[in-house]
Amino acid sequence: MSSHREAPEISKDPVADSADLYAFVSPDRPDTVTIIANYVPLQTPASGPNFFEFGDDVLYEVHIDANGDARPDITYQFRFRTELRNNRTFLYNTGQIESLDSENWNRRQFFSVTKVDHRGRRTVLANRLPCPPCNVGTISIPDYARLAEDAVHKLKTGEKVFAGQRADAFFVDLGAIFDLGTLRPFQDKHLVGQNLFNYAGKAVNATDKTNVHSIALQIPLHMVRRDGRKRVRAEDAAAVIGIWTSASRRQVEVRGHRGGGDVVVGPQVQVSRLGNPLFNEVIVPMAEKDRWNASPPSEDKNFAEFVATPELAALLPVLYPGLFDNLVGLNKAKKPRADLLAILLTGIPSGLIDGFQNNTGELQADMLRLNTAIPPASKENAFGVVGGDIAGFPNGRRIADDVVSISLRAIAGATVPLVDANFKPDAAATAVEQGLSIKDVSAELLRVFPYLPTPFDGFNNPS
Repeated sequence: MSSHREAPEISKDPVADSADLYAFVSPDRPDTVTIIANYVPLQTPASGPNFFEFGDDVLYEVHIDANGDARPDITYQFRFRTELRNNRTFLYNTGQIESLDSENWNRRQFFSVTKVDHRGRRTVLANRLPCPPCNVGTISIPDYARLAEDAVHKLKTGEKVFAGQRADAFFVDLGAIFDLGTLRPFQDKHLVGQNLFNYAGKAVNATDKTNVHSIALQIPLHMVRRDGRKRVRAEDAAAVIGIWTSASRRQVEVRGHRGGGDVVVGPQVQVSRLGNPLFNEVIVPMAEKDRWNASPPSEDKNFAEFVATPELAALLPVLYPGLFDNLVGLNKAKKPRADLLAILLTGIPSGLIDGFQNNTGELQADMLRLNTAIPPASKENAFGVVGGDIAGFPNGRRIADDVVSISLRAIAGATVPLVDANFKPDAAATAVEQGLSIKDVSAELLRVFPYLPTPFDGFNNPS
């Protein structure tokens, strides 16, 4: 998955797990950028009495780099506080929740927003903003959509923020992909599984009907661009920003001391981060995943070798004999994959794709790079840039972008002609896809901020 359970240690700490990161020019407000950072993945809706929530002991951050040095020029920090109304009940709610301050809602969360500039100066933008409740069920919360609307907050500085539960709109055929790399369009060609007829059938969205906790920001474009520019051209370096998210915990925590609560001491230590989807999931070896999660993007040169020679590119010809013969030749040449290094670590320079670039310079860093001067597409293509839609991944990431299929095609060689006009990708490389789309998410995207769907409720989705 994009980053659900992608490393050994963070899989044990879902409250701090950066699950997905989206960044796109807002389709209904094209003078703003929307950034959505998801945490606490794979939530089953019927999870009472202790429903999912953000961690009061976790520092959540969204970082924005405007000059290509892989260091944040702006960081938005989110801290949460949980409060109980009634310490004599085990119930999450003791009646219907019809407002964010309902006396029937027993366990509420509030959050603060702090903005940190490149000099380290901190400005508290908001305190004690209410999160919406988890979607318990229609009897407990008759109008969840309205409650969620009330939890969208417009800050005096111009940003919009939201923090709370949403439906997970990421779609992936997880069961097939991690079953020895089964690609359902070619399942009958699989070296091991070609005679196992029980693999036949439509792709299955493994994350459907699960929820996440989302931190969403909508920011005026000039506030994130270099030098605060209100107008830039797509070919200008100042049009491109790099984005990543992180979660940190205190270095030391002492539990059960005599005062009755936990004690946290020491500096914040990063335990999770996310830029491009699937980077740590598929590119970084298991032995290095926890180290990657703890390091900043500015040190990603230490992981560049895994991008230059991705393990999956070597596995595909073995798992599917005869389908990726041109990829075999590419692998044997042992040349670093300049196409993947550009897509994932530096951004794509001008001159390779008409009207497009999202290059941030020579420094190698995993960031989600967005050219903020490229307007939203009038008609989106789920395959993004490789599908001819330069407003989509890897130009940022929209919610409906099929990042799994795009990544598979790139690793299989479909993007090599960007840097080597003599290379002809295998037919399989340009045809491979997981067989899913946003239509395989059993909830509709919103047309306005925060865009992610209403979370699935526990009564109607008990599994």
